[in-house]
Amino acid sequence: MSDQPVGPVPPFEPPYYVVVFTSVRTEPDDGDDGDGGDGGDDGYDETGARMDELVASVPGFLGTESARTPGGLGITVGYFRDEEAIKRWREDAEHRTAQKRGRGEWYEKYVVHVAKVERSYGFERGYGFERSGSLERA
Repeated sequence: MSDQPVGPVPPFEPPYYVVVFTSVRTEPDDGDDGDGGDGGDDGYDETGARMDELVASVPGFLGTESARTPGGLGITVGYFRDEEAIKRWREDAEHRTAQKRGRGEWYEKYVVHVAKVERSYGFERGYGFERSGSLERA
């Protein structure tokens, strides 16, 4: 959906929150295979890019990751510093309009999970891993 580099977002210093949006796309009726490409998607890609821009301006937004299978299953994880940041995003008028359009046009179904992250760590070749939001050189 965006020009983000491929790969996971780095671990953040806990606590923070994640919003996991898991969705199944509707069957495109205009030649798009649902893979997020540019082939006639009724504004889906354009709206997704706008949502990426918009959420990045929310104070407390930390990052996002997104993946979609060719069959239409998608998972987007948004990372937020606190519940207030999630509330600001959830209540954003343009985001709410996109949600309404998603229910009407783009999604067969979706589920949203919100969770507080207590631990965060990662691995990257050339680095070791350490809990609580950092990667160390190995």
